[in-house]
Amino acid sequence: MTTEGMTIPGVSVGGPGAGAADRARSRRTTAPTAATALWNHPGVRKAAVDAAVILIAVLDVWLVIPEGAETYSVWLSAASCVALVARRWLPFTVVLLTFPGFIAGWAQLAAMIALGYLATRKQMHWQTWVGAGLVWLSRFVLWPLPDFVALTWREHALSAIYGVIVAGMPVAIGLLIGARQELAARLAELAASRDRERKLYAETVRADERARLAREMHDVVSHDITLIAMQAGALAAISPSGDAERTARTIRQLSTRTLEELRALVGVLRSGTEDDGPQPDLGDLSELIRAADVPVQLAVERVPEDLPPKVSAAAYRTVQECLTNVRKHAPGATAFVRLCGDQDGLSVEVRNDRPDEPQDGAEFPSGGYGLTGLAERARLLGGTFETTPTPDGGWRVAAKYPVAF
Repeated sequence: MTTEGMTIPGVSVGGPGAGAADRARSRRTTAPTAATALWNHPGVRKAAVDAAVILIAVLDVWLVIPEGAETYSVWLSAASCVALVARRWLPFTVVLLTFPGFIAGWAQLAAMIALGYLATRKQMHWQTWVGAGLVWLSRFVLWPLPDFVALTWREHALSAIYGVIVAGMPVAIGLLIGARQELAARLAELAASRDRERKLYAETVRADERARLAREMHDVVSHDITLIAMQAGALAAISPSGDAERTARTIRQLSTRTLEELRALVGVLRSGTEDDGPQPDLGDLSELIRAADVPVQLAVERVPEDLPPKVSAAAYRTVQECLTNVRKHAPGATAFVRLCGDQDGLSVEVRNDRPDEPQDGAEFPSGGYGLTGLAERARLLGGTFETTPTPDGGWRVAAKYPVAF
C-alpha cells in the first residue's frame, strides 16, 4: 500500500509529521489588542458617540453665553444638551425638549443634532417636518419677544433664510443617511437572494450529476456484477465439490453483497438526500476478516459499543480498504489490525509486514483513490489520516476519529 506524494488539505497523509506546518500556520493569527476589542464592542462605541455629541453641544452653549444671562435660559440650554442622551429611542420627544433651549437659550447645535437623528429615523414622516418647523422657528424668533418685534424687515428676512439653513441641513443629512441605510439593506437582501439562487442552481446541478452517476452505476457496474454472480453460480453447478466450488460460492456471495450495496447507493443517489444510505459498522468486522483471504491479527482495546454511525462506518471502511490493498500489493503478508478507544477518539491502525509471495504478473488496476477516500472521510469527521512505510518493508495506515466518550 502506498500513497506517497498524495496530499489532502487538512489531513496528514504520507507521514506522522505531514500537515504540521499547515496547523502551525493556522495558529498564527493576529490577536486583536485590548483597546481594539473594547472599541469594537457596540455598547462602548455608542457610549463614546453619545459623550462626544453631548460635549460638542455643551461647548456650543458655553462658548456663546453672554455675561448676565438669564438663569432660566441657561437651565433650558443645559436641559437641551442633556436630552440628547435619549435621541436614539425618542427622537421626536428630544426635538421637543430642545426647542425651548434653542428659542429662549443658546442650544442651537443640540436642536440641530436632535433634528438630524429624527430625520434619519423617520425620513419623510410628519414628525420630521414638525421638528424642522420648530427648529426653523427657534432660529427665526429672537427671544425676548420685544427684541424680536423691534427688528427691521431686513433682519427678519435674514433670520428666515438662516432658519431654513439651520433646519434644512440636519434634515438633508438625515435623509441622506437613511437612504444610504435603506440602500445597504436592499443590497444585502439582493446578495442574499443571489446566494439562494446560486445554492438552488448548485443543488440542481448536483441532482443532475447524482442522477447521471446513478444511471452509469446501474447500467454498467450493476450489470457486470450481476454477470459475475451468474457465472460464479454456473461454475459452482459444474464443479459440485472441491476448491473450485468453494471459490465459486465465495465469488457469488461477494458479488451478491456488493450488488445489494450498489443498489442501495443508487437509491441514495436517486433520492437526492444527504444521507449516505445503509452503512456497515464495526459489528461487521469479523465477517469482513473471515472473507478477506488475508492472515489477520486483530486487537480491540476499549472500543465503546455506542460509536456514532459515521465513525463506525469510517473505521470499517478503513480496515476494508487496507485488507484489500494487502491482498493486492502484499500477497502472503500478515495484516495487524488494532482498534483503540481513548479520551481523544477512536484510533484505527492497520499494518502489514513484507509480502511472502511474489505479485501476479497481471496487476490489479489501482489509482490510489481508496486511500484518498479514507483521508477525505477522516477530514470530514475532523480526524487525521496518515500512511508510512515500516522498517521491515511493510506498510502502516493509521487513522484517528474524534469521539466524545
